[in-house]
Amino acid sequence: MRIGIVCPYSWDVPGGVQFHIRDLAEYFLRLGHHVSVLAPADDDTPLPPYVVSAGRAVPVPYNGSVARLNFGFLSAARVRRWLHEGAFDVVHIHEPTSPSLGLLTCWAASGPIVATFHTSNPRSRAMIAAYAILQAALEKISARIAVSEYARRTLVEHLGGDAVVIPNGVDVDFFAKAEPRPEWQGGTIGFIGRIDEPRKGLPVLMRALPGILAARPDTRLLVAGRGDEQAAVADLPAELRPRVEFLGMISDEDKARLLRSVDLYVAPNTGGESFGIILVEAMSAGAPVLASDLDAFVQVLDQGEAGEVFANEDADALSEAAVRLLGDPARLAELRARGSAHVRRFDWSTVGADILSVYETVTAGAAAVATDERATGLWARFGLARD
Repeated sequence: MRIGIVCPYSWDVPGGVQFHIRDLAEYFLRLGHHVSVLAPADDDTPLPPYVVSAGRAVPVPYNGSVARLNFGFLSAARVRRWLHEGAFDVVHIHEPTSPSLGLLTCWAASGPIVATFHTSNPRSRAMIAAYAILQAALEKISARIAVSEYARRTLVEHLGGDAVVIPNGVDVDFFAKAEPRPEWQGGTIGFIGRIDEPRKGLPVLMRALPGILAARPDTRLLVAGRGDEQAAVADLPAELRPRVEFLGMISDEDKARLLRSVDLYVAPNTGGESFGIILVEAMSAGAPVLASDLDAFVQVLDQGEAGEVFANEDADALSEAAVRLLGDPARLAELRARGSAHVRRFDWSTVGADILSVYETVTAGAAAVATDERATGLWARFGLARD
């Protein structure tokens, strides 16, 4: 099968959607399918052979964060060229409502189109204003996928229609077989995420840390991710700052080793999450998980059976739960076992097969994807019809 996948966010800035698309593409390549991924990327970004650059992205506030997106007449022309040269049996668009390549591809393509909805942001004024434009694009989609029940509910309530729920995938064995690093073991709490992005929740964890260290002074916090490290610990008492170790950006291999090493993984995210791929990765590595009680996180953790939760943004509740868990080896072992068993449903062997079944359904008896010449008038209204 010839599969085209559209990534809305810049390939050179790591994120959950990009990792999902990368792993999905490589899963299909291993099965022998032809795969091409269209993504924004800077000119000097090293790209895998299956990724086609749609040009440089620009930072745009989106879903409580800053996303690097790609939009405009040059991008539109690249979308049309990619579709023409790809001769795809199916095109899989991620985040078709974001002002980026997904929406451009919806306008440009005709034929079997699958869309995955990752976000769970509430209906915004911008979305309401653009509803007519979005609706024209969404009507061209043959099948919709939501990465969680929470994302599906957002889609149904704000855009109409429905979607099949297929979660994000993880190579469970990659994390399960990673070798722990001795220097990251022994009374350690792990956090992975962008330091400067408040919704990832590191400030909540920093507010909880004095209480954790008061009860368990030998505990260390290991933080992996980019951002201002000095600002992150600015509110901590000076004597506690050495208990926080910043690892910076780490490789996929070191992420797996970190998750295999820590005694407890904490996900203090405050909102804007529709799934929680880091929770799945942590469970895959056998790390006990303590997470904020976001709807999406509770679902990923099997309603709290595969990990524990605390009240969102409540640093005292986080501190109390972390102290209790770190002092209860039997409970930590129980969470490791439950998480390791539960996480198998997120392995690519299951998730990839489910997505492929959707492709096969929409392509059965259908013509290949082609550029939709009827879209020219709509594109022209936005200055996007130039070649």
